[in-house]
Amino acid sequence: MKPTGWFQVAWADEIGIGDIHTMKYFDQEMVAWRAESGQITVMNAYCEHLGAHLGYGGTVHGEVLQCPFHGWQWNQQGRNVCIPYEDRPNRGRRIKTYPVVERNESVYIWHDIENREPFFEAPDIFADFGDTRGAGDYYPQQRLFQQGLEMHPQYVLENGVDFAHFKYVHQTPIVPVFTRHDFDDPVSYVDFTITFEGDDGQKIEDINSGVEAINGGLGIAVTKSWGMIDNRTISAITPVDESTSDVRFMVYIGRPPAGSAKDPARAEAKARDFGAEVIRQFSQDIHIWAHQRYSDPPALASSELEGFTAIRKWALKFYPDGKGGSAAELAARSAH
Repeated sequence: MKPTGWFQVAWADEIGIGDIHTMKYFDQEMVAWRAESGQITVMNAYCEHLGAHLGYGGTVHGEVLQCPFHGWQWNQQGRNVCIPYEDRPNRGRRIKTYPVVERNESVYIWHDIENREPFFEAPDIFADFGDTRGAGDYYPQQRLFQQGLEMHPQYVLENGVDFAHFKYVHQTPIVPVFTRHDFDDPVSYVDFTITFEGDDGQKIEDINSGVEAINGGLGIAVTKSWGMIDNRTISAITPVDESTSDVRFMVYIGRPPAGSAKDPARAEAKARDFGAEVIRQFSQDIHIWAHQRYSDPPALASSELEGFTAIRKWALKFYPDGKGGSAAELAARSAH
């Protein structure tokens, strides 16, 4: 439950200027705070002086965070810059801080138990799909947040190659045809076109809808749907402790071209309804994942073998030296 990668710890609009946001991830109490300049810092929560929790009574002063206990001030690098009753700060102590990016209305931190610097970028739901559409082309983000579920982030990523669950989990007759499995790098790509049960005579070039997915490690996956409905999603699963994770899921529904909607309010209401349906279907998956046991080796059908083998081999990249938890240890043993 301590894989390497980018993981969501908050939404950006939860942390205004001067705010301190408390949370627990990877078995660590953390705080996120926004300085007067707008910069967000995420650090471990306890003051190095006498261990006061900076999220309970701490205050932001310009570009520093002040401890509520004795007024010690800590900067965005986690260094002590002021002890108000001394002539100089304590330069020997430092609070652990995390590399952080704000992207797609989310706050992501880089987590690595070996304290390595980030070696890939967190995916961007607009910039990384190589088209010209941005946030202004979509209705406001719709969100799901579920806390403390007994599940591992890897379950969610494996869903990206699972073509057979659509009929049984979502009661939809979709039979995806995968056109791309690219698991060479820490950022991986899975594309599929959407066919339906009974459409066996269709040629792949005749199909006009599908999904492109970009997986930024195990923590963040972004998708772009094309054809039937213009929507994009972000799924972000972040371990809390050795057995539970928080799940965030975000949906963007595309706006109609400017001037084409006869009734803009009705068009927006329909978009919100569709976004709610996307979230409902993702919730159906969560219900399975939250009660799932990692099966290794899995009893795969022959048509599942390629996708699941590729994604499990790829997942090993994010468990340094096999220290990443039960899923990694099981997979590592089976690989040998």
